[in-house]
Amino acid sequence: MDRFYLMSVFVAVAEEESFAGAARRLNMSPPAVTRAIAALEERLGVKLLNRTTRFVRATDAGLRYLEDARRIMADADEADEAAAGVNAAPRGHLALTAPVLFGRMFVTPTMVDYLRRFPGMSVSALFLDRVVNLLEEGMDVGIRIGELPDSTMKAIKVGHVRRVVCAAPAYLAEHGVPASPDQLVQHAVIVSTGISTAEWRFGAGSKTSSVKLKPRLTVTSNDAAIEAALQGFGVTRLLSYQIAAHLDSGQLQAVLGSYEPPPLPIHVLHREGRQAAAKVRTFVDLLADKLRAEPALR
Repeated sequence: MDRFYLMSVFVAVAEEESFAGAARRLNMSPPAVTRAIAALEERLGVKLLNRTTRFVRATDAGLRYLEDARRIMADADEADEAAAGVNAAPRGHLALTAPVLFGRMFVTPTMVDYLRRFPGMSVSALFLDRVVNLLEEGMDVGIRIGELPDSTMKAIKVGHVRRVVCAAPAYLAEHGVPASPDQLVQHAVIVSTGISTAEWRFGAGSKTSSVKLKPRLTVTSNDAAIEAALQGFGVTRLLSYQIAAHLDSGQLQAVLGSYEPPPLPIHVLHREGRQAAAKVRTFVDLLADKLRAEPALR
């Protein structure tokens, strides 16, 4: 069988984690997909997939081969695009991931704009308040808030955010404004497990300190923490972009500003480098331009 054909079938199975799912995606019969994977494993002399009755997962060797196969297929797409002309509109599917509120506020409008510009594209978005492994979960593009570990992925810095302690003015009028982090233990604390823990760190360098808190309210979404703070229940800590509009309107008031830790950088990541496929390149360029223009991310 053709090597590129086998490679494309393997990528589909690994990303779908299902032979049946890959068959639907490629418009093939399940037996044909099974034969293609068997032929590829026989050709390479290595097991690429672990199969059970419930799931299909790439082996360690399969994950390495998957990364290489994606790169080779992206290079092939790049060659096709170059032959068709540099101005050819991107076509295909793009998968991306971002934090939940960030995705709703900034990424979704960009996705809509992108899809309107390029009718031949489709997009799927995974919005989660956890770090998503782009390789393992088949993502083309990811947005990261925070310092990046060493990685072979291309990273484009687009802004930064701050960690802001805040509360409703009515709450502060009744309970007082904390003058230092250690005074937070005297307040009703709201914690969102999406971005925070019960131990808040302040300052930088040799002046770093931390306060262990006993939250009165713990929620799993930043939206819920914001709403509880707006209701005047207590003090919470969120990222500056999440509460920018409420700070501007006066519904929330920032406190302990002089104790804030250093800002967190925002990066757009993608797995391909300079030879990124047109669909990735055009989306990343559009997203980077829009994020850099956002006042809340400066």
